[in-house]
Amino acid sequence: MKKNILFIAVFVVVGFAVLQIPVAQLAGSGAKFTVYDAFAPITGAFIGTLPGVIAVFLVNFLNFLVQGAVVQDIGTIIRFFPVLFAVLYFARRARLNLIVPVLAIVLFLAHPIGRQVWYFTLFWTIPILAYFFYDKFLFARALGATFSAHAVGGSLWIWAFALPASVWQALIPVVIGERLLFAAGIVVSFLAVNNLLGFLEKRLSLRLGFLVQQQYLIPQLRS
Repeated sequence: MKKNILFIAVFVVVGFAVLQIPVAQLAGSGAKFTVYDAFAPITGAFIGTLPGVIAVFLVNFLNFLVQGAVVQDIGTIIRFFPVLFAVLYFARRARLNLIVPVLAIVLFLAHPIGRQVWYFTLFWTIPILAYFFYDKFLFARALGATFSAHAVGGSLWIWAFALPASVWQALIPVVIGERLLFAAGIVVSFLAVNNLLGFLEKRLSLRLGFLVQQQYLIPQLRS
């Protein structure tokens, strides 16, 4: 419990800082993607799924309070949730990783505009496919996490804003570049934190108790 509280406290500070670095504006809303979207998903991998989700939610809530607790539009509220599903996906291989994108596809296609751009939901088959390579390739795990978040966000976004089909079509190349960037960011963030924790435990003999994954440590730090 103490290590989880410590990690959450540190994560909230770091997470809040990177949440202030915008990457892209979300279509139809005043909300933005930030560097945080490439950092937050790794939390559950180190402290467990539920504590990781709590940590990410706390960062979002803190940012909401600091911004004056003013809801610019419904997009600000929706932005609370997609990254939580990225945390769930990246934390462990579970059947929920398959259920979430399937439900997102169904919800998107239930909207009249969604049916016009049905092919947009092909993005959300990626977390389904990545599920079968979850333990083999870290990048597949990261892709699954970021596209799981995208699935949740996209399926809610179409009902909140009813953006025309032309907007969803124009977003396709943007999504490809954006999600590849986020997936790479997740991989880099995970490897950096995993090796930092491994260094603290092995070289400085600090028994922190975090879930360090040996296969992703540099050879000098492996047990």
